[in-house]
Amino acid sequence: MINQTILKEFILIGFSAYPLVQTCLFVVFLCLYMVTLAGNLAIMGLTWVDRSLHTPMYFFLSALSFSETCYTLTIIPKMLVDLIDKDSHISVTGCGLQMCFFLGLGGTNCILLTLMGYDRFLAICNPLRYPLLMTNVACGQLVASAWVGGFFISLIETTLIFRVSFCIPNLIRHFFCHMRAVLRLSCTDSNFTEFIVTLMSVSGLLGTFLLILLTYVFILSSVLKIPSAEGKQKAFSTCASHLTVVLIHFGFASVVYMKPENSGGDDTLIAVPYTVITPFLSPIIFTLRNKDMKNAFRKIMRKTVVLKK
Repeated sequence: MINQTILKEFILIGFSAYPLVQTCLFVVFLCLYMVTLAGNLAIMGLTWVDRSLHTPMYFFLSALSFSETCYTLTIIPKMLVDLIDKDSHISVTGCGLQMCFFLGLGGTNCILLTLMGYDRFLAICNPLRYPLLMTNVACGQLVASAWVGGFFISLIETTLIFRVSFCIPNLIRHFFCHMRAVLRLSCTDSNFTEFIVTLMSVSGLLGTFLLILLTYVFILSSVLKIPSAEGKQKAFSTCASHLTVVLIHFGFASVVYMKPENSGGDDTLIAVPYTVITPFLSPIIFTLRNKDMKNAFRKIMRKTVVLKK
């Protein structure tokens, strides 16, 4: 209890193990972050301005972009500051808040990706009932449930982790307050707590991923029944970008959360694809592989040019 009372802050070691490349990493991560922000803001802006994008599919995409923007804000700005200042202190309260928002927004993203798969399932497999089921109210309720579900699990995990006593040295071997890295500082045996929070995270990841796979099984069976090749291609094109993001998102996440504790490897480097690369690729895939988004962007640019003239 004495150590727990004295301990007021943690020190994030993170990329200090690579001092020779910290400046280079700062430039690379800053560029990726700026592109990520620009891409997500562009998606949110286009879906807000262009009335042709006022559909459930783009409503969910806009919600995902907002969630991913908040998700990156919880980690990357702090990481960039630490790369420059070399002063990687974070208070115990700040660490708890960062962990809570990171886990909550990560869970929200998984649920939103599942809802996007469900939306495509209804649109392709039940086109006649689609307008009745996917109303504005229903979409809003589904997005709200994604946030509630993500943060409900996050609050449970964060509470379990910060109930333990932490001891000096207060060195977190990560660039953010990752749950496993924080639990390693426990004064007592935290194996059971780590097992519970890891089980919750893995169950959430596998559960949402399997639901998405199930929806695509039904989608594939419905698409194969379409007689024309053009119809099949059109149906697949509406799912291609979503499926690509799903594979990237859950692929990188599985490496982080399903990696055995004693399997080796630097946790800092392993977490970079999930925390930096995935949010960077997501808006690029959704904009570059989507005709509606590109058409909406061209219309906005044409209007801007006309107004300037």
